[in-house]
Amino acid sequence: MTDAQQQRLFQRILIANRGEIACRVQQTCKRLGIETVAVYSDADAGALHVRQADRAIRLGPAAARESYLHGDKIIAAAKLSGAEAIHPGYGFLSENAEFARAVAAAGLVLIGPSADTMEQMGSKAAAKQTMRSAGVPVVPGYDADDQDGATLQHAADEIGYPLLIKAAAGGGGKGMRIVHNAAQFAEQLASAQREASSAFGDQRMILERYLHNPSHIEVQIFGDHHGNVVHLFERDCSSQRRYQKIIEEAPANRLPDAIQQAMHEAALQAARSVNYSGAGTVEFIVADEQFFFMEMNTRLQVEHPVTEMITGIDLVEWQLRVAAGQPLPRQQAEISQHGHAFEARIYAENPDQDFMPSAGTLQCLQFPPGSTALRVETGVVEGDEVSIHYDPMIAKLVVHADDRPAALHALQQALAATSIAGLQHNLGFLQWLAGAEIMRAEDPQLRIHTAWLDQNLQQLLQTRPAVPDNELIALAAMLFMHAETNQHGHCLDPWSPWSQQDGWRLGSHAGANAPRGLSLSCAGHEHQLLHQYQDGGSQITINADEQLQITAFWQQHGQAGMLIGGQSIKCQVHHLPDALELVHDKMRWRFCRISEQHSATSVAVSQGQIIAPMPGRIIAINHAAGDQVTAGSVIIVMEAMKMELSLRADADACIEAVHVTVDDTVTAETCLVEFAN
Repeated sequence: MTDAQQQRLFQRILIANRGEIACRVQQTCKRLGIETVAVYSDADAGALHVRQADRAIRLGPAAARESYLHGDKIIAAAKLSGAEAIHPGYGFLSENAEFARAVAAAGLVLIGPSADTMEQMGSKAAAKQTMRSAGVPVVPGYDADDQDGATLQHAADEIGYPLLIKAAAGGGGKGMRIVHNAAQFAEQLASAQREASSAFGDQRMILERYLHNPSHIEVQIFGDHHGNVVHLFERDCSSQRRYQKIIEEAPANRLPDAIQQAMHEAALQAARSVNYSGAGTVEFIVADEQFFFMEMNTRLQVEHPVTEMITGIDLVEWQLRVAAGQPLPRQQAEISQHGHAFEARIYAENPDQDFMPSAGTLQCLQFPPGSTALRVETGVVEGDEVSIHYDPMIAKLVVHADDRPAALHALQQALAATSIAGLQHNLGFLQWLAGAEIMRAEDPQLRIHTAWLDQNLQQLLQTRPAVPDNELIALAAMLFMHAETNQHGHCLDPWSPWSQQDGWRLGSHAGANAPRGLSLSCAGHEHQLLHQYQDGGSQITINADEQLQITAFWQQHGQAGMLIGGQSIKCQVHHLPDALELVHDKMRWRFCRISEQHSATSVAVSQGQIIAPMPGRIIAINHAAGDQVTAGSVIIVMEAMKMELSLRADADACIEAVHVTVDDTVTAETCLVEFAN
């Protein structure tokens, strides 16, 4: 890049987003010498993206509609700060054509495609019509303007079941439902419309034939203002739960060459048909050796790092250069790919409670060291809070290696070396998924598809051990009893008699070996242990019925191990503020020490009530006091952390009182509904 070209880049841009994508854009801007302006809501006043920016401007209250979705405030902030351009990131206003036009009218540059392109592709219905005209294969369905409920029901009946309801203006799985029969349609439509209206301010729906077990493949495209369009290969995003991507990879796994090349060409054809400029993604579904256009995302994708890893191209830098009027830095023949990359999305959520989002302070947040083969994308650091107001993503862990097996192994290692405390998270679930047979299988018939996790999740979760092996419990006990040692495994004061761990006790017989009791909790189970030193080792009795003879124990540099009867057990160890976390055999086990006064199982359970499982907003109340309801009936619908939660009656009952109204904001464990005895 010449000096003249370098000078044409922006001097200052405003990033109209938050969290990890705001931090990601800042990273490239800093490297290119571009100043950044952050915007923030009251909930994000101390957030990492604010702390890292050259300057920051408050938008308003925590609610996104009053801050990050308030286009006028963002444009005013850009003008006040002297920014020349606005980078929208993804989500929020990134695909809002009205906002794009307002930015241009204010004399600013939006770092993204034109408003006209956004408008054509932002509506899934309009996008499908455009793609049909361009000759790109499209899934059969209904995408007309008539949104009357009876019209949609009739169209659904004609398409046949199962079918897919999708928000016309949506993405990220919001406003999307599978309907298996006509009787479910009205309820699922209403739920999808509510969710779409909340997420996108638009409740229009399209209907599609539901394809059986498809793969989700997307092609990264890039265009400039000089008529150039290229693709940067494809990504496989089939590892999904409820349409939310979990683990992505590039290139796609075992995609036939003929389909791959045809898909690349179809993506370019789609981009040319709308005069595309900037970064974009054309998403396809692949089933039975056929592929169909699904949607075009007129922005950077969450999973863009895997493409960067295999191509060595900084997509944010390309966005900035194209928006500044420069031609694409490379033509198609100059773009190549190397190796394989994976990305895992780390969320604050509880897989054992239907992936309920979690919120709280990150008491511990530790990642493996970054390198050219491993990067961490996050918008938080240890001590920060994961708020109830926004998406619960904590970080993205991205790895690269020469081939797919090596990259998958690197992902497993990186996940095992990551430690989080202070809230629920999905690290253990990600480790299990990354190590699952279907992720490693070479047989094309075992290829993971978009419905695989939803179809198999409950069965797979039930196959996990309810409690850890006794050997792991014993290792946890040894670690707790050596808690006063430092990270190298040596006593803090090796000369002090109080640091000696030989079982000696004041008042005991000379040379006596006093046993030591310990109670641990793990996976909802309590374990009573008794430890006694012996010549050349230790003996641990677990729950008074099994004795293990330990001949050696060690811990060093985050690893620990023991020799038991000539067999070794090793694991990764994370020392958390109030617990120990052991990573062993693709599983993650958290051990807490229990005092005599507190039992891990002494949790009070409220009877005859519906309790808010987490903070959130009440968006629907389906029944009133005096109503007789049946088990499974949806009584309350909450919105929390961009998700819709349906709270149901667990038995046939009569409602005695409803303590909330629509739009109320409630805290966790608030009593919402009481049932008559």
